This record gives sequence, structure tokens and C-alpha cells, in this order.
Amino acid sequence: MTPPTGLPALQETTYDTGGKKIFVAETGEGPPVLLLHGGGPGASGVSNYARNIAELAKEYRVIVPDLPGYGRSTKGVDSADPFGHLADGIRGLMDALDLDKAHLVGNSYGGACALRLALDTPDRVERMVLMGPGGIGTTRALPTPGLNSLLNYYTGDGPSRLKLEKFIRNHLVFNAADVPDTAVDERYQASIDPEVIAAPPLRRPSGPQALRTLVKMDFTSDRRLNRLPVPTLVLWGSKDKVNRPSGGPMLADRMPNCDLYMVANTGHWVQFERAELFNRLSADFLAGRR
Repeated sequence: MTPPTGLPALQETTYDTGGKKIFVAETGEGPPVLLLHGGGPGASGVSNYARNIAELAKEYRVIVPDLPGYGRSTKGVDSADPFGHLADGIRGLMDALDLDKAHLVGNSYGGACALRLALDTPDRVERMVLMGPGGIGTTRALPTPGLNSLLNYYTGDGPSRLKLEKFIRNHLVFNAADVPDTAVDERYQASIDPEVIAAPPLRRPSGPQALRTLVKMDFTSDRRLNRLPVPTLVLWGSKDKVNRPSGGPMLADRMPNCDLYMVANTGHWVQFERAELFNRLSADFLAGRR
């Protein structure tokens, strides 16, 4: 997605995390905040958070990786345990950055990554902001139309700009006109990287291990959720067509230290569609301000 004017200068670095490369853009000073992007075709860190980086960087050290499998990071994700693979990669990145602890902000696939990292190693996470995270009621029920569109992108007749545009405009956002054509163009070009086509980072589980994979991807059956101490803010668009908004109240009910904000007339991209609200709520929550 084309960064808006006013995006600050970003320091770009590629880190080695156990033989895997993770690309990072960062800016700002203060407590470290990792912004973890969603898993749609052609996604990347800076494109996902183009409307948020500058504002959060006024108060925080903003670290924006391309998740494993995406952007300029090493391609390929462990299909047997995708969320665990992502969490291990980001934990390895924190080690490379010498960060014992950090705030995590995660959208969709990135939200699932943040939640899995926190469940596995809660001592590494200061606070979390989750926007429509994956793994919340998405594996036991039939997939939503948006999730089906995402999972079908590389199947059938393969990727195309038209398929990507329909996914973004019809399923990711509430107001399709809010997404510029340039955003679709850039994500489409990223989505047809030969390495990505050879190993799509988000795919429908299949084969003899499919059931086991689905269980690993379902946080609702993880008892650790009930005792996770990490203060968490969940933001969920009330018109989300990818991950069901009912996941928000479920998390607020299960997690002992979780606030929930349901965002009216908003789809799956809260940080994009309601950037001003997202920036204000996130900055205040991460700082511990009411």
C-alpha cells in the first residue's frame, strides 16, 4: 500500500533469526512496539500500517517487520503450525534486537502471531493490541466469505489482480472506495512473487495432519487463554467479513485482563479504516493511560 505523505524516514534492516531473514523498518524512540501485519496476499508491514507509523512514532520506537513468508523476509511458513512458526520468528527477531520485552500490535494473521507468542512466552510481552485476530472461532465453524476468498487466492485459476481487488474491496473494508487503486496494484505485484506462489504463507490445511493443524490454530480450545496475564486491548470492526466479530466478546470474556472496543461501520482493517481512532486508543493503552 502506498505510504501517505508524512510517513517518517524509516531505517531498514534485515536480521538473521536462526537461518531465516526478517526484514524490518523502524522509526521513533521510546518503548518498543512491534506492528505485526495481516496475512492477505501481497501483505507487508509498512503497507499494512502506513496510516499509523508516524503517529505512534511520536511516543514509541516503532518496529515494523515483514512477517515470515511475506515481503522481503524469508519465504515459506510451516504449514503444520503456522501461528507457532510466526511467533518463533518474531521472538527470534526480538532476540536479534536485544529486546527482553516489547508491546505487540497485531492485525489478523499478525494478531494470531502476537497471541501465540504471548501464550507461549508471556514474560516477553508488555501489552498487546489485537485487531480481528486469527484463530478466534475461525477453525471450527465454516469459513467466512472473506476467509474463503483469502484461502482461494492461489488455488483454482491462480492469482489475478481481479481476485485480489475483490478480496480487498468486498471483504477487507467496509467502504470499498477508501482503498486506492495503487494499493491493489502494489499488493498484486507482491502477491505474484514466484517464491510466494511456490509456497503461499497462508493456505487451507490439508493432508493427514490437517485436523491437528486446525487444533493448533484454534485459540478457543487453549486453556492458557484463561490465565494469560498480558494486558490486552481488542479492536474489532463490527462489519468484519474475514474474522467474525463475535470473537471480540469471547476474548474479553476469557482473558482476565482484556478490554474490548467494537468499531462501528468498520471491516477487517481497523488500523486503516479508522486510523485516527486506532492511533489514539493504541497509544493510550500501550502507555497505560485511561
